[in-house]
Amino acid sequence: MPGDHPAHVVAEGDLLLGKTHTGSRLFSLPEAKKGASIEWVIHLIIHRMSTKSSPRAPQRPRTASPNRRERATDLRAAGSAAVPTFKPIHTRRTFEEICERIREQLALGVLKPGDKLPAERELAQQLGVSRNVLREALRSLEMAGVLRLQKGVKGGAFIQQGDTRRMNEVMRDMLSLGTISVRELSEARVHVLDLVVQLACANARRGDLDALEANIERTELATKEGRLLDRVECSREFYKLLAASTGNKVIAMIVDSVTEIHMRFVYAKVASSGVAMARLAEKRRQFLAALSERNVALASRLLRSHLESVQRMLEQDPGAMSLHVALADVQPGLRR
Repeated sequence: MPGDHPAHVVAEGDLLLGKTHTGSRLFSLPEAKKGASIEWVIHLIIHRMSTKSSPRAPQRPRTASPNRRERATDLRAAGSAAVPTFKPIHTRRTFEEICERIREQLALGVLKPGDKLPAERELAQQLGVSRNVLREALRSLEMAGVLRLQKGVKGGAFIQQGDTRRMNEVMRDMLSLGTISVRELSEARVHVLDLVVQLACANARRGDLDALEANIERTELATKEGRLLDRVECSREFYKLLAASTGNKVIAMIVDSVTEIHMRFVYAKVASSGVAMARLAEKRRQFLAALSERNVALASRLLRSHLESVQRMLEQDPGAMSLHVALADVQPGLRR
């Protein structure tokens, strides 16, 4: 064959790509026919078929397309090694960092209820912040019930004693936001009080039983004198004393929060209708007798029966169980 014939030619559309020892050039099909015999064309076709499966020359890496990235993700999900992901860094506001520093000192026991924080100027210098930012942090901790801010010559920022009323406010907020419903609250109260009875039967001391007895006497007196709203307050106190007799402060806080809201419904019902549960003092004495005998089954049954009766009484008046009743301010007759 002639020496200037291409060593390799690739057919592509109606063109032939010829490569010679001097470079590459494109030939149209007519031009290729002019310089090649039938045998030469057959030779080109056979050569092309024989090189189809031969290794291709290395190519420059291409940028991965979105589809390629998705396939890579699918492979990882299928069991390959997980690729770590990182969330964006959010810088805390300065006053939040101050609150955290003070809470850390509480957790470590360096600060205790009743302790006074350093003077405002000194504390701002220690923390390296402005006094305005420090005041913002102190007000936040006051709203959270951690600090008590007192004005005057002997004033300052003092660490608060634990205040369960903060939990009451959280419960009211959850009702207001629709996170929980009135029915859920009532149902939870029944089940929590079942647990309270079990623990009270096991842990109640003589002093706890005496306190419950004194409460029943006040309830009986309020009933005789027709002071029905005061009797509602006695009921609220009764459940608080019962919860305290368990010896578990967490359970006591939960009972106090749920009962405080529930008593708003009872108060609204009694205030609007003048109707109250009959034989309340008598039922309380029966329950206290079972509790004193450490009879869990009987005490639980008596208390649950009473709670169901109260619920039925409230449900007869839809207005008494409305959400605005639970969120309303405490009436003057219901002392805190």
